[in-house]
Amino acid sequence: MNHNEKAVHLFNSGYNCAQAVFCAYCDVTGIEEDIAKRIASSFGGGMGKLREACGAVTGAFAVLGMLYGDYDVNDNQAKSNHYARIRAVADEFKAIHGTINCELLLKDIADTKGSDPAPRTAEYYAVRPCARFVNDICVILDKYIESNK
Repeated sequence: MNHNEKAVHLFNSGYNCAQAVFCAYCDVTGIEEDIAKRIASSFGGGMGKLREACGAVTGAFAVLGMLYGDYDVNDNQAKSNHYARIRAVADEFKAIHGTINCELLLKDIADTKGSDPAPRTAEYYAVRPCARFVNDICVILDKYIESNK
């Protein structure tokens, strides 16, 4: 199973969009999947169901941080390079979907206010476009990783 297939499978199994993407890349980040699920658990639903930044995109940003992120606080060039990398991946997603904002991506899906996630039913998956976002960001991320080895 490739990354986008694994991510869509994880999403359709009940994991949030960020978990699905971040966990699909455990083979390249070296993070154990159970730890990756916990790390990304806060970012689904556009950051804890706030409908802010798309969780699938956030999961991809976390993968990029693991693979290319800077850790020297005095290396501003590395930080600039990484921010440019993040913007490039975000821009590719925006070119397909128009935004990385969860609320706008889900504009046709009623927001059930509060912190309770919607039950993962057949009806939920039938109307939810998130599997497509998960798939598309993984395709973008794989392309980026392949061209930046």
